[in-house]
Amino acid sequence: MVANIGIGLVTSLLGGVFVWLWDRAKRTREVNRRAAFFGVRPGQTCLVVLGNKYNAPGTAHYRDVRAVVELSLLAGELGCQVVVEPGDYRGGNGDRTEFCVGGPSGGANIRTGGHLAAHLPGVTIHPYDGTRPDSMAIEVGEHKYLCDRGNQEYALVAKFTPTESTSPVFLVSGQTSVANLAAIHFLRREYAHVAGQLSSLERFCLLIKVSDIGTYEFHRAELEREVSAAAFGH
Repeated sequence: MVANIGIGLVTSLLGGVFVWLWDRAKRTREVNRRAAFFGVRPGQTCLVVLGNKYNAPGTAHYRDVRAVVELSLLAGELGCQVVVEPGDYRGGNGDRTEFCVGGPSGGANIRTGGHLAAHLPGVTIHPYDGTRPDSMAIEVGEHKYLCDRGNQEYALVAKFTPTESTSPVFLVSGQTSVANLAAIHFLRREYAHVAGQLSSLERFCLLIKVSDIGTYEFHRAELEREVSAAAFGH
């Protein structure tokens, strides 16, 4: 009987260890998948470039600040540190994964405009013009994604690695600060689903649609489509 009790205890102990190892391996795989999607390495320092509030140099919209908080939480979950620079930051990102947040319209994020010009020749961000229906539209290839401000908006999300860098740039260019925050909030939760629809995790370009903003603000977002081929020009 004592032997049976001993065998039972050993079996329970081994079972508990197996479950712990399985859970730990599962968590490690999830962290690695998330890190691969966003292009970060545990222990790395990430660079966050935050744009100005539209036509207001030296200030940031509170939703863009919230977006940086979301990115900081993401980085912390992946064991990374974060440094924040303004949108007029110059230089390469080197071995730091860069998260560049905010569209280029009105000089909001100058660096975004530079990234788009250098790496995404198939993308055009139309400037604000209250007299035109394509004001703030995101044009990719033959398609225009119009901004119905406060109702339905879009964010362009792109990942690419500049030739002079060893880590990627993760660019979030929304039509408004709501779209910026919505895209980051959505991808933090749904990265695995989105990753499963991409042909490559090394370089991609997506359109995220944010709808019913008047009711749900930044919480109702979804993947509109992948536009990598048109955005990168091949």
